[in-house]
Amino acid sequence: MVDMAKEHRPDVIVTDISMPHLNGIDAARILRKEGIGARILFLSMHADLPLVEEAFRAGASGYVTKLCSAEEFVRAIQCVARGTTYIPPQLAGDLISTLLTTGLQDSSREAVLTVRQREVLQLLAEGKTMKEIGGLLSISTRTAESHKYEIMRQLGVQTTAGLIRYAVQIKLV
Repeated sequence: MVDMAKEHRPDVIVTDISMPHLNGIDAARILRKEGIGARILFLSMHADLPLVEEAFRAGASGYVTKLCSAEEFVRAIQCVARGTTYIPPQLAGDLISTLLTTGLQDSSREAVLTVRQREVLQLLAEGKTMKEIGGLLSISTRTAESHKYEIMRQLGVQTTAGLIRYAVQIKLV
C-alpha cells in the first residue's frame, strides 16, 4: 500500500487495520511520516474504540466498519475526499466520551513500540520464523531477534507465546 501510494499519489486511500506484513495503522504512520497527504479511510471489521482512536492518531480521516451499508461507505469516501472527518454516529459518541475521559495522551503499551518492532511482532504472530522475518523486512536474522527481545523487554513479556498473545489482544493480527 505504501509503495502504491507513493507511485500513484491518490486523493483517498481505503485501508484495513488487519493486513498481512504491515497493518493499516502502521502503514498510515509511514505515509504521514513520508509526507504523503492522501486522506486515509479505514474500512475495518474492528469497532473497538482503542483501535479507532489509534487509527485517527496515525492519520486517519475517516473510519467505517465492514458492516456499514454501501450508502454509508460512499458517504464516508465523499466526506473524506472533501477534507472532512467521517466516523459513524454509533462510534462517534463512544469515541468522544473516551477521549474526554482519558485525554489525548497515548497511554497504550503498544505505542512504545517502533514501527519496525510492530512489524516484527505482527510477522511473529503470523507464524513467521526469525529468518523469514529478516528476509521479509530486509534485515538480518540477528537483527530480527534483537527486535523481538527488545519488544519482550519493553512489554515485560517472558515468552514468544506471550508476545503472540499480546499481538492478538491488541488485534495486530
